Amino acid sequence: MKKFLVIASLVLFTSMQVNAKDVWVNNLRSEFLNNSSVIYAINIRTFNAKDKDGNGIIDFEAGEESGNFINAIDRLDELKAEGITALHLLPVTPVGKTKALGTAGSLYAAAGFDSLNPQLKSSSVDIPLEEQARKFIQAAHDRGISVIMDVPACGSYDLFLQSPELFVKDASGQPVVPADWTDVRLLDAGNENNINPDVLRVYKRYVDFVMGLGVDGIRVDVAHSKPAKFWKELIDYSRKHDKEFLWLAESSDSWKDPVSPKAVYTPYDKLLEAGFDGYYGSYFNLKNWKTAKELQAQVNLNLSLEKKLKEPKSVIGSFTTHDELSPILEKGREYSRMIMWLNATLPLNSYFVDGFDTGDKYIYFWANQKAKKTYTDDEYYFAHRGKIDIFNFSRKPGGKDFELQKEFIKANECKTIVKNILKDGTFKFLKTSEPSVFAYTATNSSQTVIVIGNLNFRESYNNVKISVPKITKETAVMPIVLKNIPFINKGKIVTNLAGGETQVFIIDKFSIK
Repeated sequence: MKKFLVIASLVLFTSMQVNAKDVWVNNLRSEFLNNSSVIYAINIRTFNAKDKDGNGIIDFEAGEESGNFINAIDRLDELKAEGITALHLLPVTPVGKTKALGTAGSLYAAAGFDSLNPQLKSSSVDIPLEEQARKFIQAAHDRGISVIMDVPACGSYDLFLQSPELFVKDASGQPVVPADWTDVRLLDAGNENNINPDVLRVYKRYVDFVMGLGVDGIRVDVAHSKPAKFWKELIDYSRKHDKEFLWLAESSDSWKDPVSPKAVYTPYDKLLEAGFDGYYGSYFNLKNWKTAKELQAQVNLNLSLEKKLKEPKSVIGSFTTHDELSPILEKGREYSRMIMWLNATLPLNSYFVDGFDTGDKYIYFWANQKAKKTYTDDEYYFAHRGKIDIFNFSRKPGGKDFELQKEFIKANECKTIVKNILKDGTFKFLKTSEPSVFAYTATNSSQTVIVIGNLNFRESYNNVKISVPKITKETAVMPIVLKNIPFINKGKIVTNLAGGETQVFIIDKFSIK
Protein backbone atom coordinates (compact mmCIF):
# COMPACT_ATOMS: atom_id res chain seq x y z
CA MET A 1 0.00 0.00 0.00
CA LYS A 2 2.80 2.38 0.92
CA LYS A 3 4.63 1.43 -2.27
CA PHE A 4 1.52 2.23 -4.32
CA LEU A 5 1.15 5.62 -2.61
CA VAL A 6 4.79 6.47 -3.31
CA ILE A 7 4.44 5.51 -6.98
CA ALA A 8 1.17 7.46 -7.25
CA SER A 9 2.82 10.49 -5.65
CA LEU A 10 5.72 10.30 -8.07
CA VAL A 11 3.34 10.04 -11.02
CA LEU A 12 1.37 13.02 -9.74
CA PHE A 13 4.55 15.03 -9.12
CA THR A 14 5.89 14.16 -12.60
CA SER A 15 2.54 15.12 -14.12
CA MET A 16 2.63 18.44 -12.29
CA GLN A 17 6.14 19.08 -13.59
CA VAL A 18 5.09 18.36 -17.18
CA ASN A 19 2.05 20.58 -16.88
CA ALA A 20 4.13 23.32 -15.26
CA LYS A 21 6.24 23.50 -18.40
CA ASP A 22 3.09 24.37 -20.35
CA VAL A 23 2.18 27.25 -18.06
CA TRP A 24 3.48 30.61 -19.28
CA VAL A 25 5.11 32.69 -16.58
CA ASN A 26 5.49 36.34 -17.55
CA ASN A 27 9.01 37.68 -16.96
CA LEU A 28 8.92 40.44 -19.58
CA ARG A 29 9.52 43.29 -17.17
CA SER A 30 12.65 41.67 -15.75
CA GLU A 31 13.94 40.85 -19.23
CA PHE A 32 13.30 44.42 -20.36
CA LEU A 33 15.04 45.98 -17.35
CA ASN A 34 18.02 43.71 -18.06
CA ASN A 35 18.11 44.98 -21.69
CA SER A 36 17.49 41.42 -22.88
CA SER A 37 14.42 41.87 -25.09
CA VAL A 38 14.42 41.71 -28.89
CA ILE A 39 11.08 43.35 -29.75
CA TYR A 40 9.41 43.11 -33.17
CA ALA A 41 6.50 45.44 -33.97
CA ILE A 42 3.74 43.99 -36.14
CA ASN A 43 0.43 45.08 -37.62
CA ILE A 44 -1.76 41.99 -37.35
CA ARG A 45 -3.91 43.30 -40.21
CA THR A 46 -0.98 42.94 -42.64
CA PHE A 47 1.41 40.60 -40.79
CA ASN A 48 0.55 37.48 -42.81
CA ALA A 49 -1.81 38.90 -45.43
CA LYS A 50 -2.40 36.73 -48.52
CA ASP A 51 -1.95 38.98 -51.56
CA LYS A 52 -2.27 36.33 -54.27
CA ASP A 53 -2.00 38.57 -57.34
CA GLY A 54 0.86 40.65 -55.91
CA ASN A 55 -0.75 44.05 -56.47
CA GLY A 56 -0.17 45.09 -52.85
CA ILE A 57 -3.86 45.41 -51.91
CA ILE A 58 -6.06 42.67 -50.45
CA ASP A 59 -9.04 41.96 -52.68
CA PHE A 60 -11.53 39.97 -50.60
CA GLU A 61 -13.79 39.35 -53.61
CA ALA A 62 -10.90 37.54 -55.32
CA GLY A 63 -10.44 35.22 -52.35
CA GLU A 64 -7.49 37.10 -50.83
CA GLU A 65 -7.11 37.28 -47.06
CA SER A 66 -5.90 40.08 -44.85
CA GLY A 67 -3.80 39.40 -41.77
CA ASN A 68 -5.64 38.01 -38.76
CA PHE A 69 -4.86 36.38 -35.44
CA ILE A 70 -5.07 32.85 -36.87
CA ASN A 71 -2.90 33.19 -39.98
CA ALA A 72 -0.43 35.24 -37.91
CA ILE A 73 0.45 32.05 -36.02
CA ASP A 74 2.09 30.67 -39.17
CA ARG A 75 4.87 33.29 -38.99
CA LEU A 76 5.81 32.79 -35.34
CA ASP A 77 8.37 30.04 -36.01
CA GLU A 78 10.09 32.37 -38.49
CA LEU A 79 10.37 35.09 -35.83
CA LYS A 80 11.53 32.61 -33.20
CA ALA A 81 14.32 31.50 -35.56
CA GLU A 82 15.34 35.13 -36.04
CA GLY A 83 15.82 35.59 -32.30
CA ILE A 84 12.70 37.63 -31.55
CA THR A 85 11.70 37.44 -27.88
CA ALA A 86 8.75 39.86 -27.76
CA LEU A 87 6.07 41.12 -30.13
CA HIS A 88 4.70 44.65 -30.06
CA LEU A 89 1.21 44.43 -31.54
CA LEU A 90 0.21 47.74 -33.07
CA PRO A 91 -3.35 48.55 -31.93
CA VAL A 92 -5.90 45.74 -32.22
CA THR A 93 -8.83 47.83 -30.98
CA PRO A 94 -11.77 48.59 -33.32
CA VAL A 95 -11.03 51.41 -35.77
CA GLY A 96 -13.11 54.42 -36.74
CA LYS A 97 -14.80 54.58 -40.14
CA THR A 98 -15.98 58.22 -40.09
CA LYS A 99 -13.61 61.05 -41.04
CA ALA A 100 -11.16 58.19 -41.51
CA LEU A 101 -7.75 57.92 -43.14
CA GLY A 102 -7.32 55.00 -45.52
CA THR A 103 -9.69 52.37 -46.80
CA ALA A 104 -9.53 50.22 -43.67
CA GLY A 105 -9.05 53.00 -41.09
CA SER A 106 -6.00 53.91 -39.02
CA LEU A 107 -4.99 51.48 -36.31
CA TYR A 108 -4.64 54.46 -33.96
CA ALA A 109 -8.19 55.80 -34.50
CA ALA A 110 -9.74 53.75 -31.71
CA ALA A 111 -13.51 53.30 -31.85
CA GLY A 112 -13.47 51.42 -28.54
CA PHE A 113 -11.06 50.24 -25.84
CA ASP A 114 -12.52 47.01 -24.46
CA SER A 115 -12.95 44.86 -27.55
CA LEU A 116 -10.98 43.68 -30.57
CA ASN A 117 -10.98 44.93 -34.14
CA PRO A 118 -13.40 42.64 -36.04
CA GLN A 119 -11.15 43.06 -39.10
CA LEU A 120 -8.72 40.70 -37.36
CA LYS A 121 -11.11 37.74 -37.21
CA SER A 122 -10.40 34.71 -39.37
CA SER A 123 -13.26 32.82 -41.02
CA SER A 124 -11.14 29.66 -41.17
CA VAL A 125 -11.93 28.64 -37.59
CA ASP A 126 -15.31 28.63 -35.90
CA ILE A 127 -14.38 30.28 -32.61
CA PRO A 128 -15.06 33.82 -31.31
CA LEU A 129 -12.59 36.62 -32.07
CA GLU A 130 -11.36 36.84 -28.47
CA GLU A 131 -10.58 33.13 -28.50
CA GLN A 132 -8.68 33.59 -31.77
CA ALA A 133 -6.60 36.31 -30.11
CA ARG A 134 -5.93 34.06 -27.11
CA LYS A 135 -4.90 31.27 -29.46
CA PHE A 136 -2.36 33.57 -31.12
CA ILE A 137 -1.00 34.80 -27.78
CA GLN A 138 -0.70 31.24 -26.49
CA ALA A 139 1.11 30.22 -29.68
CA ALA A 140 3.59 33.06 -29.14
CA HIS A 141 4.08 32.02 -25.52
CA ASP A 142 4.62 28.39 -26.58
CA ARG A 143 7.62 29.66 -28.55
CA GLY A 144 8.97 31.76 -25.68
CA ILE A 145 7.78 35.02 -27.24
CA SER A 146 6.13 37.67 -25.03
CA VAL A 147 3.28 39.85 -26.30
CA ILE A 148 2.94 43.61 -25.80
CA MET A 149 -0.28 45.37 -26.86
CA ASP A 150 -0.52 48.99 -27.95
CA VAL A 151 -3.09 51.32 -26.42
CA PRO A 152 -4.00 54.29 -28.68
CA ALA A 153 -3.76 57.83 -27.29
CA CYS A 154 -6.90 59.19 -28.96
CA GLY A 155 -10.37 58.19 -30.01
CA SER A 156 -12.01 58.11 -33.42
CA TYR A 157 -14.75 60.50 -34.49
CA ASP A 158 -17.15 57.55 -34.25
CA LEU A 159 -16.29 57.18 -30.56
CA PHE A 160 -16.81 60.92 -30.03
CA LEU A 161 -20.34 60.67 -31.47
CA GLN A 162 -21.01 57.75 -29.13
CA SER A 163 -19.35 59.15 -25.97
CA PRO A 164 -18.70 62.92 -26.26
CA GLU A 165 -18.01 63.20 -22.52
CA LEU A 166 -14.62 61.48 -23.08
CA PHE A 167 -13.22 64.23 -25.29
CA VAL A 168 -11.67 67.68 -25.04
CA LYS A 169 -13.86 70.29 -26.80
CA ASP A 170 -13.18 73.74 -28.19
CA ALA A 171 -15.25 76.88 -27.52
CA SER A 172 -17.85 75.79 -30.05
CA GLY A 173 -18.26 72.37 -28.48
CA GLN A 174 -16.41 70.51 -31.22
CA PRO A 175 -13.85 67.81 -30.34
CA VAL A 176 -10.21 68.90 -30.58
CA VAL A 177 -8.00 67.49 -33.34
CA PRO A 178 -4.50 66.87 -31.90
CA ALA A 179 -1.45 67.79 -34.01
CA ASP A 180 -2.35 67.05 -37.66
CA TRP A 181 -4.03 63.71 -36.94
CA THR A 182 -7.29 64.51 -38.71
CA ASP A 183 -8.84 61.08 -38.13
CA VAL A 184 -8.72 61.20 -34.31
CA ARG A 185 -9.93 63.44 -31.48
CA LEU A 186 -8.21 64.32 -28.21
CA LEU A 187 -9.33 62.37 -25.14
CA ASP A 188 -9.82 64.37 -21.95
CA ALA A 189 -7.75 62.58 -19.32
CA GLY A 190 -7.77 65.64 -17.08
CA ASN A 191 -4.68 67.06 -15.38
CA GLU A 192 -2.47 66.29 -12.39
CA ASN A 193 -4.96 67.95 -10.02
CA ASN A 194 -8.12 66.55 -11.53
CA ILE A 195 -8.08 63.23 -13.40
CA ASN A 196 -11.13 62.57 -15.58
CA PRO A 197 -12.71 59.44 -14.03
CA ASP A 198 -14.60 58.62 -17.24
CA VAL A 199 -11.43 58.31 -19.35
CA LEU A 200 -9.63 56.54 -16.52
CA ARG A 201 -12.42 53.93 -16.45
CA VAL A 202 -12.09 53.45 -20.23
CA TYR A 203 -8.36 52.76 -19.89
CA LYS A 204 -8.85 50.58 -16.83
CA ARG A 205 -11.27 48.45 -18.85
CA TYR A 206 -8.58 48.24 -21.53
CA VAL A 207 -6.05 47.00 -18.97
CA ASP A 208 -8.53 44.40 -17.68
CA PHE A 209 -9.36 43.31 -21.21
CA VAL A 210 -5.81 42.79 -22.49
CA MET A 211 -4.62 41.17 -19.27
CA GLY A 212 -7.58 38.83 -19.61
CA LEU A 213 -6.32 37.89 -23.07
CA GLY A 214 -2.97 36.92 -21.52
CA VAL A 215 -0.69 39.68 -22.80
CA ASP A 216 2.53 40.54 -20.97
CA GLY A 217 2.68 44.32 -21.24
CA ILE A 218 1.35 47.53 -22.74
CA ARG A 219 3.01 50.05 -25.04
CA VAL A 220 1.35 53.45 -24.57
CA ASP A 221 0.87 55.60 -27.64
CA VAL A 222 1.88 59.28 -27.10
CA ALA A 223 2.15 58.67 -23.35
CA HIS A 224 3.10 62.29 -22.64
CA SER A 225 -0.40 63.46 -23.67
CA LYS A 226 -1.86 62.35 -20.32
CA PRO A 227 -0.99 63.23 -16.71
CA ALA A 228 1.56 61.19 -14.74
CA LYS A 229 -1.07 60.65 -12.02
CA PHE A 230 -3.36 59.05 -14.62
CA TRP A 231 -0.69 56.52 -15.59
CA LYS A 232 0.43 55.83 -12.03
CA GLU A 233 -3.06 54.72 -11.08
CA LEU A 234 -3.28 52.37 -14.08
CA ILE A 235 0.22 50.96 -13.64
CA ASP A 236 -0.29 50.33 -9.91
CA TYR A 237 -3.62 48.70 -10.77
CA SER A 238 -2.01 46.29 -13.25
CA ARG A 239 0.86 45.43 -10.91
CA LYS A 240 -1.58 44.20 -8.25
CA HIS A 241 -2.38 41.39 -10.70
CA ASP A 242 1.04 40.88 -12.33
CA LYS A 243 4.26 42.41 -11.01
CA GLU A 244 6.02 41.48 -14.27
CA PHE A 245 3.57 43.39 -16.46
CA LEU A 246 5.60 45.77 -18.65
CA TRP A 247 4.70 49.42 -19.31
CA LEU A 248 6.52 51.10 -22.21
CA ALA A 249 5.95 54.80 -22.91
CA GLU A 250 6.09 56.28 -26.36
CA SER A 251 7.90 59.39 -25.20
CA SER A 252 11.29 60.95 -25.75
CA ASP A 253 13.72 63.28 -24.03
CA SER A 254 13.76 65.33 -27.24
CA TRP A 255 9.99 65.87 -27.36
CA LYS A 256 9.02 69.04 -25.51
CA ASP A 257 5.61 70.13 -26.81
CA PRO A 258 2.02 68.97 -26.22
CA VAL A 259 0.12 67.48 -29.14
CA SER A 260 -2.38 70.34 -28.86
CA PRO A 261 -2.59 73.65 -26.98
CA LYS A 262 -5.48 72.02 -25.11
CA ALA A 263 -3.49 68.90 -24.22
CA VAL A 264 -1.37 68.28 -21.14
CA TYR A 265 2.31 67.50 -21.55
CA THR A 266 4.13 65.12 -19.20
CA PRO A 267 7.94 64.87 -19.66
CA TYR A 268 9.48 61.43 -20.10
CA ASP A 269 11.16 61.46 -16.66
CA LYS A 270 7.83 62.13 -14.93
CA LEU A 271 6.35 59.21 -16.83
CA LEU A 272 9.15 56.99 -15.59
CA GLU A 273 8.60 58.21 -12.04
CA ALA A 274 4.91 57.30 -12.44
CA GLY A 275 5.89 53.67 -13.01
CA PHE A 276 6.73 53.22 -16.69
CA ASP A 277 9.59 50.74 -17.10
CA GLY A 278 11.01 52.36 -20.21
CA TYR A 279 10.58 54.83 -23.01
CA TYR A 280 11.78 55.52 -26.56
CA GLY A 281 14.73 57.78 -25.92
CA SER A 282 15.85 59.76 -28.97
CA TYR A 283 17.59 57.06 -30.98
CA PHE A 284 15.40 57.88 -33.98
CA ASN A 285 17.64 60.96 -34.30
CA LEU A 286 20.57 58.76 -35.30
CA LYS A 287 19.86 59.66 -38.92
CA ASN A 288 20.71 63.29 -38.10
CA TRP A 289 23.70 62.76 -35.83
CA LYS A 290 27.03 63.76 -37.34
CA THR A 291 29.41 63.05 -34.48
CA ALA A 292 30.08 60.29 -31.99
CA LYS A 293 29.43 62.74 -29.15
CA GLU A 294 25.72 62.86 -30.02
CA LEU A 295 25.36 59.09 -29.75
CA GLN A 296 27.43 59.10 -26.58
CA ALA A 297 25.24 61.78 -24.98
CA GLN A 298 22.07 59.77 -25.62
CA VAL A 299 23.54 56.54 -24.23
CA ASN A 300 24.89 58.31 -21.15
CA LEU A 301 21.51 59.94 -20.53
CA ASN A 302 19.81 56.56 -20.55
CA LEU A 303 22.45 54.99 -18.34
CA SER A 304 21.92 57.76 -15.77
CA LEU A 305 18.19 57.00 -15.37
CA GLU A 306 18.57 54.38 -12.67
CA LYS A 307 20.80 56.64 -10.57
CA LYS A 308 18.46 59.59 -11.05
CA LEU A 309 15.22 57.71 -10.37
CA LYS A 310 16.56 55.28 -7.74
CA GLU A 311 15.07 52.29 -9.53
CA PRO A 312 15.80 50.29 -12.70
CA LYS A 313 14.59 51.78 -15.99
CA SER A 314 15.45 51.03 -19.59
CA VAL A 315 14.86 52.12 -23.16
CA ILE A 316 14.23 50.62 -26.59
CA GLY A 317 16.45 51.01 -29.62
CA SER A 318 13.97 53.31 -31.33
CA PHE A 319 16.25 53.83 -34.35
CA THR A 320 13.36 52.76 -36.57
CA THR A 321 9.67 52.57 -35.64
CA HIS A 322 6.39 52.52 -37.56
CA ASP A 323 6.57 56.34 -37.54
CA GLU A 324 10.03 56.38 -39.14
CA LEU A 325 11.05 56.20 -42.79
CA SER A 326 12.48 52.86 -43.94
CA PRO A 327 16.22 52.83 -43.08
CA ILE A 328 16.95 51.69 -46.63
CA LEU A 329 15.36 54.88 -47.98
CA GLU A 330 16.85 57.01 -45.23
CA LYS A 331 20.55 56.22 -45.68
CA GLY A 332 20.81 52.94 -47.53
CA ARG A 333 21.52 49.35 -46.59
CA GLU A 334 24.47 50.22 -44.34
CA TYR A 335 22.12 52.21 -42.13
CA SER A 336 20.00 49.08 -41.55
CA ARG A 337 23.14 47.14 -40.70
CA MET A 338 24.25 49.81 -38.24
CA ILE A 339 20.84 49.79 -36.56
CA MET A 340 21.05 45.99 -36.15
CA TRP A 341 24.42 46.11 -34.44
CA LEU A 342 23.65 49.10 -32.25
CA ASN A 343 20.54 47.27 -31.04
CA ALA A 344 22.64 44.16 -30.39
CA THR A 345 25.49 45.80 -28.50
CA LEU A 346 24.24 48.93 -26.72
CA PRO A 347 22.69 48.76 -23.21
CA LEU A 348 19.08 48.84 -24.44
CA ASN A 349 16.31 46.57 -25.70
CA SER A 350 16.40 45.78 -29.42
CA TYR A 351 13.45 47.07 -31.41
CA PHE A 352 12.47 46.49 -35.06
CA VAL A 353 9.44 46.85 -37.32
CA ASP A 354 7.98 44.06 -39.46
CA GLY A 355 9.84 43.99 -42.78
CA PHE A 356 13.01 45.62 -41.47
CA ASP A 357 14.86 42.30 -41.38
CA THR A 358 14.51 41.76 -45.15
CA GLY A 359 14.90 45.38 -46.23
CA ASP A 360 11.34 46.49 -46.96
CA LYS A 361 11.24 50.08 -48.31
CA TYR A 362 7.47 50.26 -47.63
CA ILE A 363 6.80 51.64 -51.09
CA TYR A 364 3.18 51.07 -52.10
CA PHE A 365 2.53 52.01 -55.73
CA TRP A 366 -1.18 52.48 -55.02
CA ALA A 367 -0.56 54.92 -52.16
CA ASN A 368 -2.84 57.97 -52.05
CA GLN A 369 -4.63 56.97 -55.26
CA LYS A 370 -8.39 56.62 -55.48
CA ALA A 371 -9.48 53.20 -54.27
CA LYS A 372 -11.56 50.68 -56.16
CA LYS A 373 -13.29 49.83 -52.90
CA THR A 374 -13.25 51.29 -49.41
CA TYR A 375 -14.48 50.16 -45.99
CA THR A 376 -14.47 53.69 -44.51
CA ASP A 377 -15.62 57.10 -45.72
CA ASP A 378 -12.15 57.71 -47.24
CA GLU A 379 -12.09 56.90 -50.97
CA TYR A 380 -8.30 57.00 -51.20
CA TYR A 381 -5.53 54.61 -50.22
CA PHE A 382 -4.02 56.98 -47.68
CA ALA A 383 -0.41 56.05 -46.80
CA HIS A 384 2.81 57.58 -45.55
CA ARG A 385 5.57 57.17 -48.13
CA GLY A 386 8.32 54.84 -46.96
CA LYS A 387 6.52 53.83 -43.75
CA ILE A 388 4.74 50.58 -42.95
CA ASP A 389 1.06 50.83 -43.91
CA ILE A 390 -1.39 51.14 -41.00
CA PHE A 391 -4.35 52.51 -42.97
CA ASN A 392 -5.40 49.87 -45.54
CA PHE A 393 -5.85 46.15 -46.15
CA SER A 394 -2.45 45.75 -47.78
CA ARG A 395 0.34 43.26 -48.46
CA LYS A 396 2.50 41.43 -45.95
CA PRO A 397 5.58 43.54 -45.08
CA GLY A 398 8.92 42.24 -46.28
CA GLY A 399 11.69 42.77 -48.80
CA LYS A 400 13.97 40.38 -50.64
CA ASP A 401 17.31 41.11 -48.99
CA PHE A 402 17.94 37.69 -47.48
CA GLU A 403 21.63 38.42 -46.84
CA LEU A 404 20.45 41.25 -44.60
CA GLN A 405 18.15 38.79 -42.87
CA LYS A 406 21.08 36.44 -42.17
CA GLU A 407 22.97 39.31 -40.56
CA PHE A 408 19.86 40.26 -38.60
CA ILE A 409 19.82 36.77 -37.09
CA LYS A 410 23.56 36.98 -36.40
CA ALA A 411 23.14 40.32 -34.61
CA ASN A 412 20.34 38.95 -32.42
CA GLU A 413 22.51 35.95 -31.54
CA CYS A 414 25.34 38.32 -30.65
CA LYS A 415 23.02 40.22 -28.30
CA THR A 416 22.84 37.13 -26.08
CA ILE A 417 26.60 37.31 -25.56
CA VAL A 418 26.72 41.06 -25.10
CA LYS A 419 23.80 41.28 -22.68
CA ASN A 420 25.57 38.86 -20.36
CA ILE A 421 28.77 40.89 -20.55
CA LEU A 422 26.87 44.12 -19.81
CA LYS A 423 24.99 42.54 -16.93
CA ASP A 424 28.18 41.63 -15.09
CA GLY A 425 30.54 44.21 -16.54
CA THR A 426 30.81 47.81 -17.66
CA PHE A 427 30.13 49.92 -20.71
CA LYS A 428 32.25 52.82 -21.93
CA PHE A 429 33.00 54.85 -25.04
CA LEU A 430 36.47 54.81 -26.57
CA LYS A 431 38.42 57.70 -28.08
CA THR A 432 38.70 57.81 -31.88
CA SER A 433 40.70 59.96 -34.30
CA GLU A 434 37.63 60.97 -36.36
CA PRO A 435 34.71 62.96 -34.84
CA SER A 436 32.15 61.06 -36.91
CA VAL A 437 33.49 57.64 -35.88
CA PHE A 438 32.12 56.17 -32.66
CA ALA A 439 33.64 53.32 -30.69
CA TYR A 440 32.50 51.71 -27.47
CA THR A 441 33.13 48.60 -25.43
CA ALA A 442 31.23 46.28 -23.15
CA THR A 443 33.61 44.38 -20.89
CA ASN A 444 33.67 42.05 -17.91
CA SER A 445 36.44 40.11 -16.22
CA SER A 446 36.86 37.61 -19.04
CA GLN A 447 35.41 38.99 -22.27
CA THR A 448 35.20 42.26 -24.19
CA VAL A 449 33.08 43.44 -27.12
CA ILE A 450 34.26 46.41 -29.19
CA VAL A 451 32.00 48.20 -31.68
CA ILE A 452 33.20 50.81 -34.18
CA GLY A 453 30.98 52.75 -36.61
CA ASN A 454 31.17 55.56 -39.13
CA LEU A 455 28.27 58.04 -38.88
CA ASN A 456 29.37 59.67 -42.13
CA PHE A 457 27.46 57.67 -44.76
CA ARG A 458 29.02 59.52 -47.69
CA GLU A 459 32.72 59.36 -46.88
CA SER A 460 35.21 56.58 -46.15
CA TYR A 461 38.04 56.93 -43.65
CA ASN A 462 41.43 55.23 -43.69
CA ASN A 463 43.64 54.53 -40.71
CA VAL A 464 41.11 55.51 -38.07
CA LYS A 465 42.70 55.14 -34.64
CA ILE A 466 40.71 53.81 -31.68
CA SER A 467 42.32 53.92 -28.22
CA VAL A 468 41.96 50.56 -26.49
CA PRO A 469 43.92 50.34 -23.23
CA LYS A 470 46.30 47.36 -22.93
CA ILE A 471 45.47 45.86 -26.33
CA THR A 472 48.50 44.52 -28.22
CA LYS A 473 49.18 42.72 -31.50
CA GLU A 474 49.24 39.47 -29.52
CA THR A 475 45.64 40.00 -28.35
CA ALA A 476 43.38 37.38 -29.97
CA VAL A 477 40.61 39.39 -31.62
CA MET A 478 37.63 37.48 -33.04
CA PRO A 479 35.82 39.51 -35.74
CA ILE A 480 32.01 39.35 -35.79
CA VAL A 481 31.39 41.98 -38.46
CA LEU A 482 34.39 43.05 -40.53
CA LYS A 483 35.19 44.04 -44.12
CA ASN A 484 38.94 44.44 -43.68
CA ILE A 485 41.60 43.32 -41.24
CA PRO A 486 42.49 46.04 -38.72
CA PHE A 487 46.00 46.72 -37.52
CA ILE A 488 46.45 46.29 -33.76
CA ASN A 489 49.32 47.97 -32.00
CA LYS A 490 50.04 48.77 -28.39
CA GLY A 491 46.94 50.50 -27.02
CA LYS A 492 45.34 51.08 -30.44
CA ILE A 493 43.19 49.57 -33.15
CA VAL A 494 43.79 51.11 -36.58
CA THR A 495 41.12 50.37 -39.16
CA ASN A 496 39.52 51.54 -42.41
CA LEU A 497 35.81 52.35 -42.51
CA ALA A 498 33.52 52.75 -45.50
CA GLY A 499 30.64 55.24 -45.28
CA GLY A 500 28.22 54.05 -42.60
CA GLU A 501 30.23 50.88 -41.92
CA THR A 502 29.98 49.12 -38.56
CA GLN A 503 32.61 46.74 -37.19
CA VAL A 504 32.22 44.38 -34.23
CA PHE A 505 34.92 42.38 -32.40
CA ILE A 506 34.86 40.01 -29.44
CA ILE A 507 38.02 39.42 -27.40
CA ASP A 508 38.23 36.53 -24.94
CA LYS A 509 40.34 36.66 -21.77
CA PHE A 510 40.66 40.43 -22.06
CA SER A 511 39.03 43.24 -20.12
CA ILE A 512 39.19 47.03 -20.18
CA LYS A 513 39.25 48.83 -16.86
